[in-house]
Amino acid sequence: MKQTSFRTDVLPLKNELFRVALRITLNRADAEDVVQETMLRVWNRREEWQQIESMEAFCLTICRNLALDKMKRADSQNASLDEQEGGSQHSMATEIADHSYAANPEEQAVQRDRVALVRKLMEQLPEKQRTCMQLRDVEGKSYKEIAAAMGITEEQVKVNIFRARQAIKKKFNLHEQYGL
Repeated sequence: MKQTSFRTDVLPLKNELFRVALRITLNRADAEDVVQETMLRVWNRREEWQQIESMEAFCLTICRNLALDKMKRADSQNASLDEQEGGSQHSMATEIADHSYAANPEEQAVQRDRVALVRKLMEQLPEKQRTCMQLRDVEGKSYKEIAAAMGITEEQVKVNIFRARQAIKKKFNLHEQYGL
């Protein structure tokens, strides 16, 4: 039986949990709250750690559910998305932009704009598709890990990712063609 340690097995997941929470809540402060609450819930269930097959999937599931609950509460209180958006979107797009793409600043600006557009299009996806795509394409998780974290089958994960990619591709191409 594997000995699980909060410091070595759970705490290193905080950045990954934050990215998942941020992708769902679209608000840095809410995502931080969700990660903190996730860590507390995992700690409070430490007696069950020996029975948990994947600590990462366990933590991701708790984080995802807490983030969804937070969004439902915000929706029920008629909070607008405009109020929830933080300044983090620009910084995330900047981090992902490939600066080696070209030495030309204009090419780099175009690349940053494309990354920002894809992020914006991802935010418009249904929650399941957005989360699956985030975990697979951004976090690099396997289908099996995503299925365990979300409580769905691997086939459902694949379908959600396929549909998400198709939707983003279609909207991205429309934007590139017409500048919509």
